[in-house]
Amino acid sequence: MHYYEVAPNQIIRLGSDVFTYASKQSLPIGQIVIIEVGKKQLIGVVIREANQPDYKTKEILSVVIDHPLPKPLIGLAEWLAGYYATPLALVLQTLLPRGLTKTRRPLQNSKVATERIRTNILFNTEQKQAIQSVIESPPATFLLQGITGSGKTEVYKEIARQTIDQGKSVIVLVPEIALTSQLVSEFSNDFDNIMLVHSTISESRRHAIWKEALESTEPRIVIGARSALFTPLPQIGAILVDEAHEPSYKQEQAPRYSALRAATILGRLHGAKVVFGSATPNITDRYLAEQSNRPILRLSKPARDNTAASVLTLVDMTNRANFNGHRFLSKQLINQLEITLSEGKQALIFHNRRGSASTTLCENCGWTAMCPRCFIPLTLHTDQHILRCHICDFKQAVPTSCPECHHVDIIHKGFGTKLIESELKKLFPKANISRFDADNNMADTVDARYDELYKGEIDIAIGTQVVAKGLDLPHLRTVGVIQADSGLALPDFSAGERTFQLLAQVIGRVGRNEHATQVIVQTYQPSHPSIAFGITQDYESFYSYTLKNRKKSLFPPFTYLLKLTCSYKSETAAIRASQELARELKLKLNKDVTILGPTPAFYERQRDNYRWQLTIKSPKREHLVRALPYIPKTHWQSELDPTSLL
Repeated sequence: MHYYEVAPNQIIRLGSDVFTYASKQSLPIGQIVIIEVGKKQLIGVVIREANQPDYKTKEILSVVIDHPLPKPLIGLAEWLAGYYATPLALVLQTLLPRGLTKTRRPLQNSKVATERIRTNILFNTEQKQAIQSVIESPPATFLLQGITGSGKTEVYKEIARQTIDQGKSVIVLVPEIALTSQLVSEFSNDFDNIMLVHSTISESRRHAIWKEALESTEPRIVIGARSALFTPLPQIGAILVDEAHEPSYKQEQAPRYSALRAATILGRLHGAKVVFGSATPNITDRYLAEQSNRPILRLSKPARDNTAASVLTLVDMTNRANFNGHRFLSKQLINQLEITLSEGKQALIFHNRRGSASTTLCENCGWTAMCPRCFIPLTLHTDQHILRCHICDFKQAVPTSCPECHHVDIIHKGFGTKLIESELKKLFPKANISRFDADNNMADTVDARYDELYKGEIDIAIGTQVVAKGLDLPHLRTVGVIQADSGLALPDFSAGERTFQLLAQVIGRVGRNEHATQVIVQTYQPSHPSIAFGITQDYESFYSYTLKNRKKSLFPPFTYLLKLTCSYKSETAAIRASQELARELKLKLNKDVTILGPTPAFYERQRDNYRWQLTIKSPKREHLVRALPYIPKTHWQSELDPTSLL
């Protein structure tokens, strides 16, 4: 009889991740099995061998799939559970596909093909040096800092090609599903063994892809969003993270892991090269790379020698003379759009707020339409003629009169992508105008309509942050930013960094080839460092400026953060609970721990609950981990290493 510690994929008892089971047959580490827990039958994973215990054990009932999970993936699961203080069962739920015990049809047409063929790429000196550094160095994590248009994708492809030639697989991560089409198209010109993994594929297809990867005897290239990292490839030689600065690489539900940190650990366990690519690396990642002497590979020149720099026009929104033709579209932007459309070329309009208007109010008494559950202003969506909460999705009809004073002077303030779309359609009725944001249905996303964008069939593309990064559109000649400083008012330590990144990235959609291109940036704060450095894409100056401020205010990378949020039906209960926990933590934690709050959360009310927050800082992460056992199991959520405090 053999004995094993098996981790079930459901939480059985807090503090106990594995349980000992017996088996008549020898099983490898990583074997997926069916075990009995009480009267339930659960899926479990064999974690390690065990000695025969001095108590009676149940037997493993059956094996789910013959091939065991790769040992590095088991190691990653245990690391995630320990580093993020999360039950191993929740990690396994993230790693394993749903419906593991179901019988599926064989995967058909898993190879992705494209009709678009490009000529061979001639690497410049910086690209050659970056590729050589990665390939010839021992396994490590590299920061590939390359300006927009510097050819990072071609570097990824060459590293992937040489890794595949060595008989090892490659994982390529993208921050948004919207970017997978472009990257798949790029890679499909050179490779025929691509697997696409993301959250919108069906359960059965995800399971089939997962099983094919597990059983694969040939090196594969997996492209996908955050969860693609857990594809059970037997041998991984490289993990390439595109747009590594994006906050979507941090999962917001348990386990609240960073895909960048997880990629580093998985690379270490596989003996693989890990590359974080970005034109605007996270301040923390860049600082940590410098402090740990990790290789920083720089691409400071455009990939094409004949690249023409964009002509930048900065429009001060406080000067209303710039808006004598429209209330939020400047005359400079409208004129440039007319020129671009007359030449049969493409324009991109960026505004990081969806909907039609952010506030609906009564001009007579000041009543404002608020979500009754979340206490935030409802957003107008004129295409559906509804008011909608962007937190809980509460909806109501647009009022024709004020419910308080019954006056009919209902007005709508602010603007979002839907209003921009309708206004541009009035100004340019013959243009093909499309909007890309979180309100799109599946058929209208960037991913679904990428070919139309690439071929220039869409004359004006309007969007939120989904259009600000990664896209390489050959017919694009004009970029317009409606309000560059819209994110600066957010009460968060990362607000300035995020504003800089989005601005630098969206400007980088043009100036990538020999064609003359224009950028029109509208802002109320033209002298703010995030705006001034963003429009010139001056990362080094912004990095130095932000690092000084972070050091002064003790925010990452100079401290670690733990965000604690409680949620109660009454405000009194939320305040009392947060005050009690703050007092307890002050007594029990190390003296170098700083507790901020309690304060109302940024979204103080969600789904009829009141939310209050504590923010805990410490120069040592282990001091924050020691705080977790004191957090009540009910009403509270904790997040280590949050990317935002909102």
